[in-house]
Amino acid sequence: MLPPAYPDRAAWGTATHLRAWQSAALERYFTENPRDFLAVATPGAGKTTFALTVAAELLSRRVVDRVTVVAPTEHLKTQWADAAARAGIPIDPTYSGRRGPTSKDFVGVAVTYAGVAANALAHRIRTERFKTLVILDEVHHAGDALSWGDAVREAFEPAHRRLALTGTPFRSDVNPIPFVSYAPGGDGIPRSVADFTYGYAHALSDHVVRPVLFMAYSGEMQWRTRAGDEIAARLGEPLTKDLTAQALRTALDPGGAWMPSVLAAADKRLTEVRRHVPDAGGLVIATDQDSARAYTALLKSITGEKPVVVLSDEKAASRRIAAFAEGKDRWMVAVRMVSEGVDVPRLAVGVYATTTATPLFFAQAVGRFVRARKRGETASVFLPSVPNLLGFASEMELERDHALGRRINDEDDIYAAENALIAQANAAEGASDDELGTFEAMGSEARFDRVLYDGGEFGHEGEVHVGSDEEMDFLGIPGLLEADQVRDLLRHRQSERRRQQGRTSSTPEDVVRDVSTHEHLATLRRELNGLVAAWNHRTGQPHGVTHAELRKDCGGPAAAVATAAQLQARIDKIRHWAATRRTS
Repeated sequence: MLPPAYPDRAAWGTATHLRAWQSAALERYFTENPRDFLAVATPGAGKTTFALTVAAELLSRRVVDRVTVVAPTEHLKTQWADAAARAGIPIDPTYSGRRGPTSKDFVGVAVTYAGVAANALAHRIRTERFKTLVILDEVHHAGDALSWGDAVREAFEPAHRRLALTGTPFRSDVNPIPFVSYAPGGDGIPRSVADFTYGYAHALSDHVVRPVLFMAYSGEMQWRTRAGDEIAARLGEPLTKDLTAQALRTALDPGGAWMPSVLAAADKRLTEVRRHVPDAGGLVIATDQDSARAYTALLKSITGEKPVVVLSDEKAASRRIAAFAEGKDRWMVAVRMVSEGVDVPRLAVGVYATTTATPLFFAQAVGRFVRARKRGETASVFLPSVPNLLGFASEMELERDHALGRRINDEDDIYAAENALIAQANAAEGASDDELGTFEAMGSEARFDRVLYDGGEFGHEGEVHVGSDEEMDFLGIPGLLEADQVRDLLRHRQSERRRQQGRTSSTPEDVVRDVSTHEHLATLRRELNGLVAAWNHRTGQPHGVTHAELRKDCGGPAAAVATAAQLQARIDKIRHWAATRRTS
C-alpha cells in the first residue's frame, strides 16, 4: 500500500505536490511493481520528480537500497544529484567505475552512458552487490551506438528495478533500446511500448507545459557553391534538398543580414514577454562554436548586454547554465548541449540557429522552452522557413515510438540515421559540393513569414518587412495569455490587418499602387506553401510529395519558376482536395 499522503506527496524538495499524470503513473507503477518500467513524458512535464518519488518510495520500503542514475551528459549528472539531494537522496555525481567505491554517505551515484560504456564490468559489479534501482534518463541515448547498448545491458542486467525515462521515445535509427519492450504495429514493424505516456498535447491541456508560438522567417539568399555557381533563392520556397541546405546555411551565416534581423526580432519579442514575466530569458542554439561567438557579438550590439556563452559540456559550462537559470540575464548562446534535459524554466524565447534538423533534436530543443511555471506563460521559438523545420513545428502534438527494422529512405524520413545527419550538418562543407572551391554565403535578408501555432498558420499577405507594424502584430503578443487567448488574438490581428488592407485598396484608382509581378508571385507561393503545410498536418503526406502531385495534376514546372496562373491552379486544386478528400 502507498502511504496515506499519496498521491499528494512528492519526493521532498522536488515539488509542492504531484501533478495528475505523476500520480497516475505512480499508481500504475506501484500497482504493477514491474522490474522494468518505461515512462514517456513530454519535456517539461516533470519526469525527474516522478522518478525521484519512485526512488524515495522504493528506498523507504527497502525494496532497493541503492540508486544509480544514468544521464546523457556530465551537466545532467550534477542536475540529477542536486534534485535528488532536495528529495533526501544523496547521490554522488563524481563517481567513476575506475575509482572504485564511493563514500558511505551516498545511497546512489550518477553516471553517463559514455561512462558506463567505458567500464561496464565495474558498474555490473556494483549493481550486483546491492539491490539497485537504475534510472535511465533519456533512455533513447542507450541506443546511440551498439556498443553503448551492449554496455548498458551488461552493466544493469542484474538490477533489481529499472526505470526508463524519455521525452522523445523515437530514435532515427534501428538500434534497439536496452530494457525497452517492442511489439509489432499494424504494419508488422516492432515499435517501443511505453508503460505510461504523457504527451505534449495532453500536458498543454493540463497547463503543465507552455503553448509554443513558432515565428518563421524567410527572405532572399545569395551564395556561391564550391563549383563557382552563384545562386539566389528564397528561403522556404520549394527547392531541392541540396539547395534548401545551402539556403539555410546562408541564412545562418552571421555575416549576412538574416541573422541580425532575426536576433533583433527575437529580442523585441523577449522585451514584450518580460513586460509580464520579468525574468524571462532567451536562448540561441548554434551549430558550432564559431557561429556561437559571432551570434554573441551580434546580440551584444543589439541589446548592449553580453550574453552568457556555453560552448562545451564541461563543469564551467554547467556553472554558467546554473547561474543563468538563477539570474536575470537576457540571453544565452549555446552549441547543442542545452538541447536536452537542461532545466532552465525561465527560458521563454528561442532562436533555432543550427543546421541540425532531425525530429529528435528539434523536439529536444523546443523542450527547453515549454517548462511552465505558472498558467498563461507562452514560449516563442524563431526558426528559418525551411520545410522540415516547419513540418516539425506543425507536428508538436504527435506522439511517436521507436521503430525497429524500418528501412531508412532519405533525409526527410523521420527515422533517417540521425548521427549521420548531424555529422553532415556540422561538416565544414556540404556533402553535395564539389572539390573545386569554397562555399561562400554572399548575402541574405530576412522577411517575416508566418506564425505556426496549435496546428494552424497565421500571417499577413504580401511582403512583411522586419521592423514593420505588420511584424509587430505578432511579436507584440503579450507574454502571459491562456492558450485559447493566444489563438484568438492571432486570428484577430490577422483579420484586423486584412480589413485595414481592404479599406486601403478601396481608395481611388489613382492612389492605388500596382502590385509588381514578383510580389504577386511571392504571395501566391507563400499561400501555396501554407496550404501544402496544412495538408501535411492533416494527412501526414510529405511536402515534396504533395508538390509533385499538384504538378502532375495541374502541369507546369516547380513552384519557384511557375507562372501566377500555374500557382493559382495548384492553390485551387489543393483547396478542392481539402473540401472533398477524406483522410484517415
